[in-house]
Amino acid sequence: MNAMRAILTGQDCVVHVRITQVMGSAPREVGAQMLVTATAQAGTIGGGQAEYRAVALARQMLADRSGTATLDLPLGPEIGQCCGGRIVIALELLDDAGRALCLAALDAEDLPTVLILGAGHVGRALARVLATQPCRIALVDSRETELAQAPDGVVTRLTPLPEAEILQAPTASAYVIATHDHGLDFLLTLAALHRKDAAYVGLIGSATKRARFARFALQTDGLTDLRRLTCPIGAQGLGDKRPEVIALMCAQEITLALAHARTHMPLRIAQS
Repeated sequence: MNAMRAILTGQDCVVHVRITQVMGSAPREVGAQMLVTATAQAGTIGGGQAEYRAVALARQMLADRSGTATLDLPLGPEIGQCCGGRIVIALELLDDAGRALCLAALDAEDLPTVLILGAGHVGRALARVLATQPCRIALVDSRETELAQAPDGVVTRLTPLPEAEILQAPTASAYVIATHDHGLDFLLTLAALHRKDAAYVGLIGSATKRARFARFALQTDGLTDLRRLTCPIGAQGLGDKRPEVIALMCAQEITLALAHARTHMPLRIAQS
């Protein structure tokens, strides 16, 4: 969603591509959409030849400055796909009003929030991965220099009081605590666990750090039940400590937790 927003708020001309009809089996549903510029695209209508042809037509429209077009595609051997159904795709070269409507639709979409508290190597890597997912991300830190390195299109919040961001977050949000300070990590993790509606609470670290947090939580708050805490994050991985790998595995945990939260099913992440 951040990639789509970046295109809509950018300077390049853009074509909006959307599936309007589906008959039979298809890789995506009605409403699946993407944005196409001369050099970039965001979103997907399912890939394969159908998307390839839609992108080619969109870029021809950009070159010709033509307004609208329609593709009616059978998803069979004749175009190198095997779904067997048929889709109709609408394409529109967006003017300013069209961009505004698309942005308003993105804003109105009911997406879960992920707060990444700490804009260091892992926080930025995680934001980069989650920017491709259907969620709203905010990268929170007190250090302007770290936030300045955030991936393009990711919302950043510079604040000396990151715990306030936790208190004000929407219901069923996910929280990832990965700051530069262990004491701050513990305080923010406790605040996140106090949000009984949290879909996911993850703390960067190790089994030793989890044990230390358990002692801290017991001594300062009397908290003994840490089943809702995921620490270390990315624990189902292979022990690889590179930020990009941790981010990938943590993003998987968050995605599963958010899906379970939407269906009101509890999820426990296995801990090492």
